[in-house]
Amino acid sequence: MTTASDTPVLDTLAAMTADSLERCSLEGNTLMLIRIAALAAMDAPAISYLAHIGPAVETGMTAEQLQDVLVAVAPIVGTARVMAAAGHITQALGIAIAVADADMGMTGTGS
Repeated sequence: MTTASDTPVLDTLAAMTADSLERCSLEGNTLMLIRIAALAAMDAPAISYLAHIGPAVETGMTAEQLQDVLVAVAPIVGTARVMAAAGHITQALGIAIAVADADMGMTGTGS
């Protein structure tokens, strides 16, 4: 039996991701590119992209590579999904920036 948590859904998703990474031999950058493509294909919400921003940056993914993924999947998933993905990615980046700004404000010296 597992210990109760205040964030059981996030804990489960983190465990699933860790298990997936352990069972996958792809390089980190390739894995993130594939995951972004899958999110676009699934018409995932911004929060799903937000969960991948940190790991994608850590693997060295560039904005150009992200654009290349959307260009590559466009003929398969269609214009509407690619445009939605671009919007969701933009929204996720905005959330990430707002969170980072809030974290910096909390750890700043405060005049």
